[in-house]
Amino acid sequence: MISPFDGEITAGLYGDAEVAALFASEAEVRAMLRVEGALASVEAALGIIPDEAGRAIAAAAGTVIIPPASLAAGFASAGVPVSALVKEFRAQLAPEVGQWVHWGATSQDVVDTGLVLRLRPLLDLLDARLDALTRALARAAASHRDTVLPARTRFQVATPTTLGAKLAVWTAPLVRHRVRLAELRPRLLRVSLAGASGTNAALQGKGEAVVAGLADALDLGASPVPWHAARDTMLELGSWFALVTGSLGKIGMDLILLGQSEIGEVTAGSGGGSSTMPHKANPVVPEALVALARVTAGNLGTLAQAMVHAEERDGTALGLEWFTLPQMAVAAGAALRHGLALAETLKPHPDRIARTFAGDRGMMMAEAAVFALAGEMPRPEAQALVTAAVKAAGRDGTLAAALAAAAPGRDWPALLDPAHGVGDAPRIADAAGEIVASGRG
Repeated sequence: MISPFDGEITAGLYGDAEVAALFASEAEVRAMLRVEGALASVEAALGIIPDEAGRAIAAAAGTVIIPPASLAAGFASAGVPVSALVKEFRAQLAPEVGQWVHWGATSQDVVDTGLVLRLRPLLDLLDARLDALTRALARAAASHRDTVLPARTRFQVATPTTLGAKLAVWTAPLVRHRVRLAELRPRLLRVSLAGASGTNAALQGKGEAVVAGLADALDLGASPVPWHAARDTMLELGSWFALVTGSLGKIGMDLILLGQSEIGEVTAGSGGGSSTMPHKANPVVPEALVALARVTAGNLGTLAQAMVHAEERDGTALGLEWFTLPQMAVAAGAALRHGLALAETLKPHPDRIARTFAGDRGMMMAEAAVFALAGEMPRPEAQALVTAAVKAAGRDGTLAAALAAAAPGRDWPALLDPAHGVGDAPRIADAAGEIVASGRG
């Protein structure tokens, strides 16, 4: 195993076969051949290369077989696979045809445009998973809009909320990520064709027309300025991967905390067993979400360094992308796959929630008590009274009993009922469905 993303043992948890297939060597070779075929066809139409050669190259590009392993030595020599690819391609064509392959292009044109061709179905796949996940979370939020449970801040019980409101907080960033992805697409999905050093000098004044034709042939955008050395859209994509995995990592962390043995208020998935402790149900999938988020965040820092791209081409910067971007894509795919499974199996446990409320002894309603008293006395006095009541209740008493002694004449048990202290939580839960339907987070 080189990485948990592709290890035979570990890929089932950390990897994603559908995403990984788009980064497989076979897919890379096929995408690069598609670029070479489309380029020849466009150049023939513009009279740059013979029409017969253009047709032959385009036809052969769709059928020729070039084993990825045959490009290894050439890659080790040139640092890119295209020189070896062109050599292998030409060897399978008639000499009078093969000489026109790769006319006027440079290796990075083919590598980058081939990558973009593979990124397009990747974005479609991830967007579809995001759509399914946000819909599943919205349905769960609607189901649990009134399921009261403790909110926690800084790992301490704070005030009551509802599970539906918590799920809405999980959902909103994911909807925004779909918006971000739609905005990113036209910036990312562009042809790279600029020739040896970004001027298309070999195309003798027809560079703009070739770029436009190639973009049309491949159903990509045309960039008026070469992006060989401008890697902002690749970093933007990597940032998007980090945003997605980060949002899902937050969900994983919440489920880990909510599912702890002594809490157990909400669980999702089936859990994993221990090799020696029969009672364990480890939160394996939520843990994987946290791990995927953290490793992607780390890879983002490395990918950002590819922005420092020297002059017109920099092999060190390209290498950083090759090391990081595929792993980040696979992490996003795996996280979304796991997120959907968890959303569809989310389960609150009312008995454990009730136990938490009982153990809290009404303390999470201290803020509500302050505001109830503030209608009759200055708020600082109300704050001081409730603070004193909390102290008076000690470790065993209830806040209701302490307040009844300090401020009698009120139905403190009813006033301190957690169900009366959730504020706008049900409305927030309803908003999950609304933002998913509108597509605006």
